[in-house]
Amino acid sequence: MSLPPPGINQAFCDVSALEAGYVTAPLACFLTDVGDDEFFTVPTLSFLVRHHANDDTVIFDLGLRKEWKKLPPGLVSYFTEQLHFQLNIKQDVVDSLAQGGTKPSDIKRVFISHLHFDHFGDAALFPTSQFFVGEGGRALVADGYPKNPSSFLPIDLLNALPKERTRFLDVASAPALGPFPHALDFYGDGSLYIVDAPGHLPGHINVLARTSADGGWIYLAADSVHDWRIMTGEGKISTEPFCIHANKAQAEVTIERIREVNKIPRVRVLLAHDRPWYDLNKGGDAYWPGEIKSL
Repeated sequence: MSLPPPGINQAFCDVSALEAGYVTAPLACFLTDVGDDEFFTVPTLSFLVRHHANDDTVIFDLGLRKEWKKLPPGLVSYFTEQLHFQLNIKQDVVDSLAQGGTKPSDIKRVFISHLHFDHFGDAALFPTSQFFVGEGGRALVADGYPKNPSSFLPIDLLNALPKERTRFLDVASAPALGPFPHALDFYGDGSLYIVDAPGHLPGHINVLARTSADGGWIYLAADSVHDWRIMTGEGKISTEPFCIHANKAQAEVTIERIREVNKIPRVRVLLAHDRPWYDLNKGGDAYWPGEIKSL
């Protein structure tokens, strides 16, 4: 199993982490064989991806929004009262960009991995960016709150944006890449791929980016997997009181594909809630205006 080798004058991307809030949640929502009273706090990571040659700027996921209490009431009640999640957003993605002197108007594109509240953030803060969402998210938004009072998605999440700035990507029709059946070569130069990553939620996408001209890569796994113990096989996906993935069987297939890409030399895999990576890198040069070192 391999990824495409670099070409002559190979284009690549610089990738920086962006702080975008923290979630404290019951560990039993994610892993089996843990106590009901065990909680863990994880970062909600966003990423700034900058094309090295054309200076195009992409944010992958917007993290948590500061005004989360304005989300659909059914959602707020569910994650605070039933699941006992706690949110901490001292610094959102806009604050993190400002650390490097970057404004929302400097961001040309926003990729949303999937339509969960800790990833879609607040699109209104990026009034000039073009948004990209997996095709499977279209139906979720169309049936949002308040049209559907029980929906966990605000109907204006993306519909409030001009249609010319919102694009639903049919990544499932793209060709294969490495262990992944479908990956869209976004720029057409082999520097950035949008990967179809089914299982967690309809329309779930990941990003695979070259990080050097000589063979380095980074794989941004979003919510394909929530804990490295599942990646290593030390833990299993919880199904009680619910399964965090809409389709557990599909999610397990996606996780196995990520395990395969993780075996390829010079590929770094990062999760959206990557606590081990965060513990090693918090406050360091991997965060904007620094960048994550290429392997």
